[in-house]
Amino acid sequence: MATFRLRVSTGEAFGAGTWDKVSVSIVGTRGESPPLPLDHLGKEFNAGAEEDFEVTVPQDVGPVLLLRVHKAPLALPCSLGPLVPDAWFCRWFQLTPPGGATLRFPCYQWLEGAGSLVLREGTGKVSWADQHPVLQQQRQEELRARQEMHSWKIYNPGWPHCLNEKTTKDLDLNIKYSTAKNTNFYLRGISAFAEMKIKGLLDRKESWKSLKEMRRVFNFRKTPAAEYVFAHWREDAFFASQFLNGLNPVLIHRCRSLPKNFPVTDAMVAPVLGPGTSLQAELERGSLYLVDHGILSRVRTNVINGRPQFSAAPMTLLYQRPGDGPLLPLAIQLSQAPGPDSPIFLPSDSPWDWLLAKTWVRHAEFSVHEALTHLLHAHLVPEVFALATLRQLPRCHPLFKLLIPHIRYTLHINTLARELLIAPNQVVDRSTGLGTGGFSELIQRNMEQLNYSTLCLPEDIRTRGVEDIPGYYYRDDGIQIWGAVERFVSEIIGIYYPSDVSVRDDSELQAWVWEIFSEGFLGRESSGMPSTLETQEALVQYVTMVIFNCSAKHSSISMGQFDFSAWMPNLPPTMQLPPPTSKGQATPEGFVATLPPVNATCDIIVTLWLLSKEPGAPRPLGSYPEENFTEEAPQRSIAAFQSHLAQISRDIQKRNQGLALPYTYMDPPLIENSVAI
Repeated sequence: MATFRLRVSTGEAFGAGTWDKVSVSIVGTRGESPPLPLDHLGKEFNAGAEEDFEVTVPQDVGPVLLLRVHKAPLALPCSLGPLVPDAWFCRWFQLTPPGGATLRFPCYQWLEGAGSLVLREGTGKVSWADQHPVLQQQRQEELRARQEMHSWKIYNPGWPHCLNEKTTKDLDLNIKYSTAKNTNFYLRGISAFAEMKIKGLLDRKESWKSLKEMRRVFNFRKTPAAEYVFAHWREDAFFASQFLNGLNPVLIHRCRSLPKNFPVTDAMVAPVLGPGTSLQAELERGSLYLVDHGILSRVRTNVINGRPQFSAAPMTLLYQRPGDGPLLPLAIQLSQAPGPDSPIFLPSDSPWDWLLAKTWVRHAEFSVHEALTHLLHAHLVPEVFALATLRQLPRCHPLFKLLIPHIRYTLHINTLARELLIAPNQVVDRSTGLGTGGFSELIQRNMEQLNYSTLCLPEDIRTRGVEDIPGYYYRDDGIQIWGAVERFVSEIIGIYYPSDVSVRDDSELQAWVWEIFSEGFLGRESSGMPSTLETQEALVQYVTMVIFNCSAKHSSISMGQFDFSAWMPNLPPTMQLPPPTSKGQATPEGFVATLPPVNATCDIIVTLWLLSKEPGAPRPLGSYPEENFTEEAPQRSIAAFQSHLAQISRDIQKRNQGLALPYTYMDPPLIENSVAI
C-alpha cells in the first residue's frame, strides 16, 4: 500500500464548483488503482478553491502515467431522489507519489454530469515521443472521442467546412462562452436594439430625410474615432487613408501599369499630379496605387423593404505625393467595363458627383470587408484551424498547448453567427445590399483565389508592393507583431522538434495540416496551403500564420467596425439607387436617397457596435492564464513573448500621441488572443 498526496484546483468562473462526488484512479506502468474518493467533511470543490487530499493505493501501480478522474452525482436517500448532475471546472491536479517528485496534471476543462476524464502529466509530447503503449493508446482514444464529438459539415457549397452544430445550445461546455460572457453579450445586444426600437428607427422603412437627421441618430454610443470619421469623411485624404488604416487595409496594391479596362488619361489627373510629371512617370516611380473591387462584378444583390438594392465593382487609382504628402484619390470608375455609361470620376468633378463616387467605393468596401476580409478570412478560416486542432491534436501535444488559447470561443461565436447573422432572414439578409445570397457568391469566388501568401502578412505586403508607402500603420504594427509571434513560435518548436525529420515523423501534426487543407481549403492545391509540413522552418511559419490570423489580423479588421460605420455615409451597408452612368446629375437629395433606409442603417450600426467590443473577460494577445505548459523552457518563452509585446505596445502608444486619429487596432493589450467576438 502507498499513500499519495493530491492537490486539486477548481476554477473561479461562475458555476465552476460542484456538489458531485469526485474520485481518481492512478494509472501506472504496472497497473491501475481502483477509484479513490476525494472526500472531506463538508463540501469539496468550491469555486476558486485549492484542496489537499491523501489517497491510499492498495497495490503498486509503478511509475505514474495517467490520472483517471471520475465524477458522479451526490447520492441522496431514495425518498429525495438524485440531485441534478452539475458541471465542474477543474484547473489542475497535483500528485505527489511517496518519495517521488510532484507531478502537475493540467486539466482546464468542464466535466458535465457523470463521467470520466483522463489526464496526462503536463510535459508536452509529440506523437513519436510517447513510447509506452498505455500513453499511445490514451492519445488515440482521446482523439477518437473528440472526433466523434466535433464533426465537420458543409454549410454552403464552396465555403470552408465548419462545425456540425446548429445552435450554441448544442455546444459542448468546453467550447461555449462562459455564463458571464454570454449574459453580457445578450444584455448589451438587447439594450442596444431596444433603444433603437423604442425610438421607432427599426420600423422606419423609408429613406433618411437629410444628413442632418442622420447626424441626430449618430449620438448612439459615440467613440472618439467615430467622431473623427464624422468630421473628415468627405475629405479626399481621409478617404484614401482608410485603404491603409481603416477597416479593410488589405486591398491596396502598387500599380505599375494601368489596367486596360481603366483608361485614365494624363489630362484627367493633371490637376492632382501637378506640372512636370505624367501617369507613366508616376507609374515608373511607383507612386500610384490601385484598389480594385472587381470581385463584386455582377454579384447577386438583395431586396430590402420590398425594394431592389444595387452594387458596383469600382476601381480606384491613388497617388502618393512625394515626401510626407498624403495619399490622394486620382480617379474612380464604378464598373469593370469602361464606356459612355461608366465615366471616370475625378476630384475636379462637381462636389456631389465626386462624393457620390467615393461613397460607392465605400459601399464596395463594406461588402468586401464584411463578406471576405471579416467573415471568410477572420472567422471561417480560423474556425477551420480551431476545429482541426480539437480533432487532430491531443491535449498533451505541444501544439495543442500552444494553440488552445488562440481558438478560445471561436466555435461559439461562429455558431452564433450562423444563427443570428448569416442565416436566412437575419441581419445580413435584412440590412445589407448583397444579402446572404451575395455574401455566399462572394465567398465562393474568393475561395478560388485565397492563397497561403495572403494569410502570411510579410508575404502579403511584398506581393502587394506596399513595403514603403508611408503612414501604413496596419503594416507597421502587423509586421512587428508577426515578428514577435514568429520568434515565440520558433522557440517553442525548437524545444519539441529537434530536426526536420522530427517534424515529418509527427503523424498528429501531419493529420492536422492535412485536415486544414482538405476541410478548410477544400483540397485546392492552387491555394498554396501546405498539405504536409517537411521542415522546422515551414512549421514555424505555418503556426505563426495560424496564431496571427486568429488574433492580430482579426482584431485589425474587427475592432474598428463601429468606429468606421457609426457615421453611415462613410460605410454604407447598401445602396438604394443604381450607380451613376453620367456626370452632372448628383444632388444632395439624390445622394441621401441612394443611401440605406433608416431601419437597415440602424440594424447594421447596432450589430457592428455589438461585434466591435469583446463582451467581458478579454484575454489580450500573449496572456496564458491556463498553465498548459508545465516545463520551464516554454514558460520562459511565454514570458519573453509577453515582454516583447509590451515593448511593441509602448512604441505604438508613443507613435499614436502624434496622430490625429490614433491607430489602436493592433496595440497588443487591445488584441484578443482568439476570434471570440
